[in-house]
Amino acid sequence: MGYDSLRNSREFQAVYKRGRSVVTKYIVMYYKKNDLNENRIGISVSKKVGNAVIRNRVKRLIKEAFRLKADSIGQGYDIVFVARVRMNQATFKDTTREMNRVLKELSNS
Repeated sequence: MGYDSLRNSREFQAVYKRGRSVVTKYIVMYYKKNDLNENRIGISVSKKVGNAVIRNRVKRLIKEAFRLKADSIGQGYDIVFVARVRMNQATFKDTTREMNRVLKELSNS
């Protein structure tokens, strides 16, 4: 199982334009079917969230929270996680709770 990464701007834009979204306090998740046998994820963290150290911490939190839940969701999605500004104050517990909330939407689609 596991996942691969969305690598270029065109792939991100396709998810933004043709996908659906789920919004929570810390994360916005965009997703769409990709006709592959694996999930591909991308993470977007704006400079508004904080300096490079904070942005990298936020990316690590999101990646790890997703990794823990990756096996419990279906395969074949392109997913983009966009960190909201208040994510710079989130703990790992907050992040996993939000990740459970947004991935529940994937299970229902």
